[in-house]
Amino acid sequence: MDFETFLSGLQDATNVFTAQDVFLVIILSFLLALGIGWVYQTTYKGVAYTQSYVHTLVLLTMVVGVIMLVIGSNIARAFTLVGALSIVRFRNAIKDTRDVGFIFFAMAIGMACGTRFYLLAVAATILIGFLWWAMSTMNLFAKDIKEQVLKVRLPADMRYESLLEGTFTKYLAHFSLIAVETVQAGTLTELVYGVELKGQADSQEFLIEIRRLNDNNKVALLTGFHEVDL
Repeated sequence: MDFETFLSGLQDATNVFTAQDVFLVIILSFLLALGIGWVYQTTYKGVAYTQSYVHTLVLLTMVVGVIMLVIGSNIARAFTLVGALSIVRFRNAIKDTRDVGFIFFAMAIGMACGTRFYLLAVAATILIGFLWWAMSTMNLFAKDIKEQVLKVRLPADMRYESLLEGTFTKYLAHFSLIAVETVQAGTLTELVYGVELKGQADSQEFLIEIRRLNDNNKVALLTGFHEVDL
């Protein structure tokens, strides 16, 4: 095979897109991903925000765009790519469900750019981003959750059933035992309760009274227990 034949074959293999297409897909997906990242950063609520996740969203959008550009309308390439990506395993668990939504958001925009539906990509980014921002700003579907998590540690030989009942009745409108486990080589028992303080109850006085009963061991009252590991 001579050099001219090689160049001709190479040209035939890449005639489905041009250098201009590659440049446009990457730059447009990058710019739109910046918008997605801004919406995520602006609407995020919590303490687990990470810059690296937003960077990953931007990278994901561009990579998916390039992948879709490579696949084009070639079914064989699509199946080959699925087989290649099937060996990838992700070990990090995503705790916040909204993060999953933004991953699909970024992938959808990358796919639209890669398949050269540029108007769709721009319109979808603006419209979906605005609707998400508006929903977060107006705090739609928020619910006033009064229940908290109470963690109490006490010596393993203490009978917790009767020890805390009087204090709970005094300060709590509702309580339920969630978990019991031994800690510190079995010398302590840790109790996890779902509790709801009475309207006029003082949380600090409540914790002080419990510490009087559990030999001054650790007591913790947590809010937003759906976001922490019990």
